[in-house]
Amino acid sequence: MSPERVVAWVQTHPLSASDIDCATAVMLKILDGKCKMHPAEKVVMAWFYDAVKDRPGHLLGTEMHALIAAARPGADEATRNLIYERRVLAETAISRPVMKAFKAMIRRDGLLDGVRESAAGEETA
Repeated sequence: MSPERVVAWVQTHPLSASDIDCATAVMLKILDGKCKMHPAEKVVMAWFYDAVKDRPGHLLGTEMHALIAAARPGADEATRNLIYERRVLAETAISRPVMKAFKAMIRRDGLLDGVRESAAGEETA
């Protein structure tokens, strides 16, 4: 998997404003260290976020994107605490069924296909 393949996937899959919110919430969760995805899947999800962050969300927007941009190079404790607070608020605003449907869609439609296996192959090479 590569950033280019993620961009191609995004271009061929219709995404709703709620999907963009879910991608933003996942990025917040990755940044605050609470994401339980496989490390290689986190990388793909960060590429996915990068591919969709300029699209309008339904609930999450410019403020969240600015916070994510500020935190990505390495966040101080205050920024990490703010990321945590915003992530909890985002997860509260996005219903569980919406988030579950998003996660099911990206898996069903192949965004994460082979990611774990590729990472395992790279580790053993």
